[in-house]
Amino acid sequence: MQHEPAGPWPVFLLCERRAGLTSREACGSQNFAETLPTEMSVRIFRELDAESLCRASRTCRLWRSIIDDSEQLWRQQCMLVRAVCRREVDSDRSDGLSWKVTLLRNYSRSRVKAAWLAGRYSGVRSADELLGSKMAPLDAETWGEILQAELDR
Repeated sequence: MQHEPAGPWPVFLLCERRAGLTSREACGSQNFAETLPTEMSVRIFRELDAESLCRASRTCRLWRSIIDDSEQLWRQQCMLVRAVCRREVDSDRSDGLSWKVTLLRNYSRSRVKAAWLAGRYSGVRSADELLGSKMAPLDAETWGEILQAELDR
């Protein structure tokens, strides 16, 4: 017995005519954001992580408009970053920055900080071992947290 999907996948435009992806023109208008209320499109976009959300915003003008204009999408992602970078996110928000700008400023920082705190770089003996690793500028307080985590290991 084959599993039949409950409905069309929102990200891909599929046609039954061929077993592969085709252009939007060949399928007709199947962009869910064109037919659903904006609130429903936002609920769908809420299922994406920050990187996927940024990629989706480059799909078409409508998706970009919905994603860019939705503070709740950016707030949700920013709260995940805040779990690692509380001080930085709170500072940006108190400075009046939007959720989107706050996320963009702190996303890379949170990834790097989380890796350091998890001990990913504990055994590094030289800078050559860090080649290819993504880094972000961290403030003195963050380096203090990382140093304390290293001393506690």
